[in-house]
Amino acid sequence: MSSIVLGFQDIDKTKLMVVGGKGANLGELSKIEGIRVPDGFCISTEAFKRIIRETPSINELLDQLSLLKVEDRDKIGELSGEIRLRLEGIAIPQDINEEITRRLSRLDEKNAYAVRSSATAEDLPTASFAGQQDTYLNIIGKEAILKHISKCWASLFTDRAVIYRMQNGFDHSQVYLSVIVQRMVFPQASGILFTADPITSNRKLLSIDASFGLGEALVSGLVSADCYKVQEEEIVDKIIGSKKLAIYGLKEGGTETQQIDPDQQKTQTLTDRQILQLARIGRQIEAYFGYPQDIEWCLVDDTFYIVQSRPITTLYPIPEAETQENHVYVSVGHQQMMTDPLKPLGMSIFQLTSFGPRFKAGGRLFVDVTPMLASPDSRKTLLNTMGEHDPLMKDALMTIVERGDFIKPLPKDKKEVPGKSNKGIPSSGSQAQIENDPAIVSDLIKSSQTSIEELKQTIQRKSGSDLLDFILEDIQKLKKILFDPKSTAVFMAAIDACVWINENMNKWLGEKNVADTLSQSVPNNITSEMGLDLLDVADVIRPYPEVIDYLRHVKDDNFLEKIVKFDGGRVTKDAIYAFLNKYGMRCAGEIDITKTRWSEKPTTLVPMILSNVKNNEPNASNRKFEQGRRIALEKEQELLNRLRQLPDGEQKAKETKRMIDLMRNFIGYREYPKYGMVNRYNLYKKALLKEAEQLVQEGVIHEKEDIYYLTLEELREVVGTNKLDYQIVSIRKDEYKLYEKLTPPRVITSDGEIITGAYKRENLPSDAIVGLPVSSGVIEGRARVILNMEDADLEEGDILVTTFTDPSWTPLFVSIKGLVTEVGGLMTHGAVIAREYGLPAVVGVENATKRIKEGQRIRVHGTEGYIELL
Repeated sequence: MSSIVLGFQDIDKTKLMVVGGKGANLGELSKIEGIRVPDGFCISTEAFKRIIRETPSINELLDQLSLLKVEDRDKIGELSGEIRLRLEGIAIPQDINEEITRRLSRLDEKNAYAVRSSATAEDLPTASFAGQQDTYLNIIGKEAILKHISKCWASLFTDRAVIYRMQNGFDHSQVYLSVIVQRMVFPQASGILFTADPITSNRKLLSIDASFGLGEALVSGLVSADCYKVQEEEIVDKIIGSKKLAIYGLKEGGTETQQIDPDQQKTQTLTDRQILQLARIGRQIEAYFGYPQDIEWCLVDDTFYIVQSRPITTLYPIPEAETQENHVYVSVGHQQMMTDPLKPLGMSIFQLTSFGPRFKAGGRLFVDVTPMLASPDSRKTLLNTMGEHDPLMKDALMTIVERGDFIKPLPKDKKEVPGKSNKGIPSSGSQAQIENDPAIVSDLIKSSQTSIEELKQTIQRKSGSDLLDFILEDIQKLKKILFDPKSTAVFMAAIDACVWINENMNKWLGEKNVADTLSQSVPNNITSEMGLDLLDVADVIRPYPEVIDYLRHVKDDNFLEKIVKFDGGRVTKDAIYAFLNKYGMRCAGEIDITKTRWSEKPTTLVPMILSNVKNNEPNASNRKFEQGRRIALEKEQELLNRLRQLPDGEQKAKETKRMIDLMRNFIGYREYPKYGMVNRYNLYKKALLKEAEQLVQEGVIHEKEDIYYLTLEELREVVGTNKLDYQIVSIRKDEYKLYEKLTPPRVITSDGEIITGAYKRENLPSDAIVGLPVSSGVIEGRARVILNMEDADLEEGDILVTTFTDPSWTPLFVSIKGLVTEVGGLMTHGAVIAREYGLPAVVGVENATKRIKEGQRIRVHGTEGYIELL
C-alpha cells in the first residue's frame, strides 16, 4: 500500500496525521454499514511535507510568519500571499504524479471530482477549523485535478487560515495538509445535518438545513435554506426558506449559479419521509462516532450520500447525571461571580468546602435542582431565591416548569427529606430572629481572625502526608465557620431587612429600591474597606514624583525591593506591604485556589494605585465614606419624616427605623465569610506549593504548578507514594485550554439544552439594553470595557463594563461612576459594593461586553435596570 496516496478503505481515525481530520472522518464514514460515501482517495501529508522540505524559500517565509502576531495583518497578508504563490508554482514530483494518475485511472479519469483540503488541525473534537482551507467542485481531467491539488496546498496559507491558527495556538510549521480527491455527485438537494440543535444545544433535537443543488449555495450564505427539527422520530418544526438560487455542476467542469423558478422557491426541499430517513442516518453516524456530529449530505435520485461528518465543537458538555431521568442543573459560577473554568485542585477544594453534591462539566460546577423543582413547596423557595439572586436563572427555570413534561412532580404522599432538596443552593426567606446587636458581628469577626491565626501557626509545622491530612481536616472546620447558623442568620436578617424596606417604601411612599441609598457606607464591610484602604496607599505615594514615575514602568514583581532607592520609596514599600498583609490573598476568581494572588503578583495592584493617584484628591477614602454615610442618614431621616405623616405613621416609622438599623448593622458582614475562606485558601496554597517544590526536586513533577491539575485527594496519593502518571497532568492541561473557550450556561438540562431566561419588563426605550437594577441612580459616562483587571486604566467618571466582578475588583470601584456586568444578582458582591459606594449599577446584562463598545458614551439607569447607548 502506498504511503503517498490512500483509498478511503485504507483510512481510519489512526491516520489523522497522514490524511488530516476530514480525510480520517471520510475513511471512518465509509466503514459504516448502509452509509453511502462517494468513492475517492487522499494524497497524504507526506507529499505536502516533502514539497515544503525541498523548497528552502518556503521554510524561510514560515520562520518569518512564526514571529508575527494577530495584529500584524498587513505583514501576515504579504508573507502568506508569497507562500501561496510558491506552492502553486511548484511542479508535483514525478513519483507522486504517477501515484495520483494510477488512482484516477482506477476510478475513471473522465469523471468529475471534488478536490478538498484536509488539514491535520481540522474537524477535531477540540477545534473545527471549518472553512479555513479551500474546496474545488466538479474538476474534470488529470491536469485540472493536479493543478487544484496545488491550490489546496496553498490554501493552508490564506490570511484567514493563518490568523485562525495564531488565535488557537497552532504552530504553522506543525500543521500539514492532505488533499482529498472524491467522485462528484450531482444532487437535486443537499445541506447540513446537526445531530444536536446548534441553537439550544439540545442533544435530542436534530436539525437539518436543506436547499436545492450543491451545498455551496447554503454554506456561502447565498440562500435561506429550509430548516427541519426532528425529535425522537417526529418532525417537531419546519421553516421553509425562500430558495431563490441554486448552484449546479456544468458538463465541462466548474459550477454555475442558477435562478430557481418562483413557484418552486417556497416548496419543501425534502419530503417528510426523506427528512425522517436522513434523521435516522444522522443518529447512526452519531452513534458510530460517539459524539454529536455536523454532517454534510447530498440527495441523488432518492438516495442520500454523506460527503463529510465532523464533531460539533461548540456544544457545552452535559453534567454527568446519577440516573437516566431528566435533570436540570444551575451554574455555581454565576452564583459565585466566577464563570471561568476551575483547575482540578481548585475545583476539588471548593467542592469540599461546599454542602451537597456538585456536578462537573466543562471545568465548572453545577447543582442539580430537579428535586427542588419537583416539589411545589421547595420550587417556590428556589424561584424566590433565584428571583433575588439572578432573575435570568429564575426565568429559565420557570420556562422548564411551564413545559410541564420535563420534570416529574413528586407524588402527593411523598414529602421531601428536609435538607435534601436544596443542596448547594443558598436559601432565602425569613431566618430565625436575631437580636439587633452590632457586637454580634464584632464577635464573629474576632472569632474568624483567631481561627486564621491558629491555622497560620499550625500549618507551618506540617509536611508530606500529614500536611494533606491536616488540610482535609481544616476544610471541615472552614465549612463549619462558613455555614455557622449564627453567621448565616446575621446576613440573612440584613438581606430580609433590605427586601422589607424596598417593598414597604415602594408601597407606602412610592419609592423604588430605597435600600440602595440606605446601605451606603455601612460598618464592617471588609471588601469596601479594601477599596478605601488602597486610596490611602495612593495618599502615601502622591507626594513622590520619582516613585510615581517608577511605578508607571514596573514590569517585575520584585519591584518593591528596588523602590527603596527613590525618595519616598521606603514609605511606599511599607504602605503596599501593609495592604498586601491584609488583602494579598485576594485576586480575580479567588474561589479557585490555583489563581495567582496579589501577594504573588503585586504588579496587579500598580494600575489601580496609579489610577487612585490620578483620579482622587488626598484623604479621599474618609471623604467618600463620610459622604456615603451622610447621604444614607439624610435619606433615613427624610423617609421617617414622610412616614410619620401617614395614617398609623408613628408605628410605620418605628418599624422602618428598626429595619434600617438591622440592615446597616449587619449587611456589611455579608462579605466577611468569603474573606475568611480566601484567607484559609491562601494558607493552604502556600503550604501545598512548598510541598510541590519538594516533588519537583524529586523529579515526580516538572514544575510546581503541575499540582494544580490534580485533585486534593490525588495530590495526597502522589505525596504519599512519590509516584505520578504524568500523562494525567498533560491531558488535563489540554482539557483546561478547551474549557477556557467555552461559555458556561446559567441553566442546562440533561439533554444538553441550554435554557436562556429573559427580563420581562415594559415601558423601556426600544433600543434599551436590559439587565437587573441593583444600585439606584442614573449616570452618563464613557464605557470602559475591561475583561482583565490589570488592563484597567480608568479616568474619573468612567463606567466599568465587564463580564463579572468578585471582591478583587473592588479597588476599581473608587475610580468609576457606574457599573455594568454580564453576570450578577441583587446580593452578589459587585451589587453590594456598588450600593455601598453609591454607584448606579445594572448587572446580568447578556453579552454586555460585546454590545457596548470601548469608549462609547452610555447612560446607566440603575433604578430601572437598563443601559442606553448615547
